[in-house]
Amino acid sequence: MASIKQNAQSRPLPDFRNAGVVLRILLGVNLLALLAALVRSDGLLACLQDYVTMAAWLQPLLLFNLAALALLGGRLQGLAPWSARVLVVVLAATSAAMLSLLWAFLTFDEWSWQGLVRAALLAATAAACMLSYLTLRASALSPALIEARLQSLTARIRPHFLFNSLTAVISLIRLDPRRAETALEELADLFRALLRDPRQLVPIGDELALCRQYLDLEKLRLGERLQVEWSSDDLPADLLVPPLLLQPLLENAVYHGIEPVADGGTIRVALLRRADELHIDLANPTSVSHGEHARGNHMALDNIEERLALYYDLEARLDTGEVRLADGSREYRVHIVLPCGGRWR
Repeated sequence: MASIKQNAQSRPLPDFRNAGVVLRILLGVNLLALLAALVRSDGLLACLQDYVTMAAWLQPLLLFNLAALALLGGRLQGLAPWSARVLVVVLAATSAAMLSLLWAFLTFDEWSWQGLVRAALLAATAAACMLSYLTLRASALSPALIEARLQSLTARIRPHFLFNSLTAVISLIRLDPRRAETALEELADLFRALLRDPRQLVPIGDELALCRQYLDLEKLRLGERLQVEWSSDDLPADLLVPPLLLQPLLENAVYHGIEPVADGGTIRVALLRRADELHIDLANPTSVSHGEHARGNHMALDNIEERLALYYDLEARLDTGEVRLADGSREYRVHIVLPCGGRWR
């Protein structure tokens, strides 16, 4: 099962398939080009013209190297760290020299070995600078710090779950002691799952089972006021996701969408895999929220959003919003997109 520690130790290079890594490389190399233009030029206008000229040559080179590194990603990760870095620098230098030669051929310009060597050295220097930056960034975001942050964020979720679950069980003690005893046994099973290592990705089947158990406990308290519609057709049960991804959202949906409404309502959960992405949609009825309700809702969402950033960098996203339906009622919706490979940055 994938974890931060396992991935960090086995990965000598950044994951060049990660959107966050790609974006940082694009911005970093273009910033280096802009600084070079500032040094070489006398004025601002000349600097901008020089940068545009460099950028026209630089972007195809960048895109080619990023595509090649993404394709070679698995093999690069299997090499020794020093040899993998050397290979990246050599790839940048070689592709820069070849592009310079092609550029001269297409524009009918004269070329020289000195020009090819200079292009190769500049590309190698830029590649070495970006590798150094990404290595320093990875050191700053060390596995120990990320694990501690994940444990802290996960620990904030558990007390809310415990309080709400115990409230549901307490309501049954006098009315149906036997059912209350069964509910306590179910609660014990849930807490075994909750106490798992937050660094570990878990199968989506386990996460959905935990959510169903939680909703069963809430249904003891709310009865027919709580209805849930599930949609997860053709979803692999072993697809890996962060732990406690859906349960806090369902807890929010119950607390903010079902409890305030006398007649209750329906929570809809849909999971769909599209190519290499997992799309999760959750919707619940909503009413006017005030004070503590609205604040608590955002605390839970911020918690999940921060955990997704720690797990997936920029490859995951979380969108929320309230929608007015055709019948005049309102619905709160959460949309999450995750990479299906369980990759770390």
